[in-house]
Amino acid sequence: MSGHSKWSTIKHQKAATDAKRSQIFSKMAKMIAVAARKGDNPDMNPDLRAAIDKAKSVNMPADNIERAIKKGAGKQEGARMENVRYEAYGPGGVAIIIEAITDNNNRTVAEIKHILSKNGGKFAESGSVTWAFEKKDGKWEAKHKTEVSEQDAEKLDKLLEALDDNDDVQDIYTNCE
Repeated sequence: MSGHSKWSTIKHQKAATDAKRSQIFSKMAKMIAVAARKGDNPDMNPDLRAAIDKAKSVNMPADNIERAIKKGAGKQEGARMENVRYEAYGPGGVAIIIEAITDNNNRTVAEIKHILSKNGGKFAESGSVTWAFEKKDGKWEAKHKTEVSEQDAEKLDKLLEALDDNDDVQDIYTNCE
């Protein structure tokens, strides 16, 4: 009767669910910490209030939210979080803007470069991709769309999924049709 243990099945499902929740919570905590730099009072800081509401919508525990606020406001030991933007080219010449929140820029750059090189992308200099986008309401929208082959589209999907799995990455924008 090997492999028919109900507890074993539950244990594996719980581990997978917990890993996904952990990744979401860490992204939310970074977002809250960055917003808390402008002030730790949600009534006076609309960015912090929006970040807290978003964290509560994914059922993030209140203790985690409080810790993230303290870390962002500088009341708790730990590195300061900062917003960073990276630019890259993906398979088929697709322009990619990667927005991240990190406490260690060198580590994040190395991780993103590794993900890009593994999945057929290239890290680009600052400003070499933003010409193809314009910023509207805090989001990047492509001015010039790029068509890609079906094979490049599959590679691009793998690349975007790998980037999204990185804890530091918050948003990814492409000019792919």
